[in-house]
Amino acid sequence: MKVKTFCPYCGEKVIEKSFGGRNHRYCRNCDRIHYENPLPATAALVLNHRNQLLLVKRLIEPAKGKWCLPGGFIEIDETIEEAVLRELKEETGIIGEIEGLVDFFSQMGQHYRAILIFGYKVKILGGELKAGDDAEDAGFFGLDALPPIAFLSHQRLIEKGFDDMGIFNQVIQ
Repeated sequence: MKVKTFCPYCGEKVIEKSFGGRNHRYCRNCDRIHYENPLPATAALVLNHRNQLLLVKRLIEPAKGKWCLPGGFIEIDETIEEAVLRELKEETGIIGEIEGLVDFFSQMGQHYRAILIFGYKVKILGGELKAGDDAEDAGFFGLDALPPIAFLSHQRLIEKGFDDMGIFNQVIQ
């Protein structure tokens, strides 16, 4: 994993320095700590009228060619709820409405270190299903016949989101 080596404000080389018992990137020139915080991301849990779950097949790494929930990173100028609906439309063509928060998880990412994933149940309002943005394919799957899910956080969101339907009887540990 790459580490930032230069200050984004002044361009000087940053050093690693301990603050409060934790190491951080620090710019001596700006006298500024450069915190590296988890990146917030979203995932949409969408069922069609036949109680099938919407999944996308990833077009890019990480997990290229594997299935996951539609979602992605939250942009600086949008809320979490706006992001989940935007990502859903970009990746699947589906227009949705939020029904509620399922849960959120933290996971280590292969490119971005820590990621916080917020999963929302979303009701379909319209649109036409088609793979878009960074999805190779998009489709609905029976909850009892899902393909392997690319990310553990997405698998846990699926189990948590639909546990009340009695489909999932074991928890991933």
